Amino acid sequence: MTINYGKLLASQRNWFSTGKSGEIGFRIKALKILKQTIIKRTDEIMAALEKDFGKSRFETFTSEIMAAIEEINLAVKNLHSWAAPLRVKTPITYFKAKSRIYYEPFGVVLVISAWNYPFQLTITPLIGAISAGNCCVVKPSELSPNTSKIVTSIIRDSFPEEYCAAVEGGIEETTALLKEKFDFIHYTGSTRVGRIIAQAAAEHLTPAVLEMGGKSPCIVDDTADLKISARRIAWGKFLNAGQTCVAPDYLIVHKAIKAPLLQALQEQIKAFYGDAPEKNSDYCRVISQRHFDRLSTFLKNGAIVSGGTTDRDQLYIEPTLLDKISWDDPIMQEEIFGPILPVLEYEDLSEVIATINGHSKPLALYFFSKDKQAQKRILREVPFGGGCINTTLMHTANPHLPFGGVGESGIGSYHGR
Repeated sequence: MTINYGKLLASQRNWFSTGKSGEIGFRIKALKILKQTIIKRTDEIMAALEKDFGKSRFETFTSEIMAAIEEINLAVKNLHSWAAPLRVKTPITYFKAKSRIYYEPFGVVLVISAWNYPFQLTITPLIGAISAGNCCVVKPSELSPNTSKIVTSIIRDSFPEEYCAAVEGGIEETTALLKEKFDFIHYTGSTRVGRIIAQAAAEHLTPAVLEMGGKSPCIVDDTADLKISARRIAWGKFLNAGQTCVAPDYLIVHKAIKAPLLQALQEQIKAFYGDAPEKNSDYCRVISQRHFDRLSTFLKNGAIVSGGTTDRDQLYIEPTLLDKISWDDPIMQEEIFGPILPVLEYEDLSEVIATINGHSKPLALYFFSKDKQAQKRILREVPFGGGCINTTLMHTANPHLPFGGVGESGIGSYHGR
């Protein structure tokens, strides 16, 4: 069915002009409706993600469904205070005057989502749009078609189209949507497509949040607890088969502890997924044959320490560690976005800082160290979107922290307030 996007936006603008979507009580009611619909259809969401790329029920619940529900709970609890006018100081020269900042919704918001966490990365920006009093058009990713269908169905069951609508489709539909004048755009995906989104937004001077990616480093120094480091790195890297925008993209390890850390990583991978990860229901598959083929070429880089087994028919790539990697290798020229972890070594932290700062600013950074001064130095001298000390990924699970990138890894942020 062909959708007239101009007509859809006109109907949403008419709805927005009534002021109904901006009423705090209405926003809270809408969020509660969305939450109840998600809870009611949890089994369908889990089934869709299993069909799209073999995600287990437990992983879907924790990383997709609960993330959205917690975001809703936080917004419902705090919305009155978030939306209240903020009183600020007034210069003495304006004696008796009072100054306040009033927060108002943008209007009609476009959310363009990604396929790697197709439920969470669609619903969470929608929660933000609703919480702020906007109308919204959501475009789920066509690469996860089963999740796209259930997300579309949930939105249609929860809201009238003139308030919140979902549009399924691919590049053609996204291109058509971007020709329309939205009041705000939220995009999650690659830097390459992010440039296209930014250019389209600029045509209408539309503000946008671009949540992209890049090569997120994971540094391990010679003071780190190797067993804990290995467990948390393996979890952060191989969750969702490495298809996580904030996954450790590559490992930079102090030369003195490289061998024992690699051994600890191998042991931890086995502890997580067993001797045959292809038979483990907790281990995901790659999203498509195109992505599988791209990732498979990286296995020719360096030397395989462990893993490396593939099955194109099953879109399976074993959790893999690569050694003897240099910055000239193809795997270091782009974000990996898969279950392959290249390992580099260093001797002095200054060279690590210089190397990272010599490339595009990463979306995430992880540093494993017991050295407090080294931790402070990394935080002080290396710009990145968000990250963790002595763990991975956990900053994204905290709705009180803004989530976003810097430079080529992103513009703006979201989550929580």
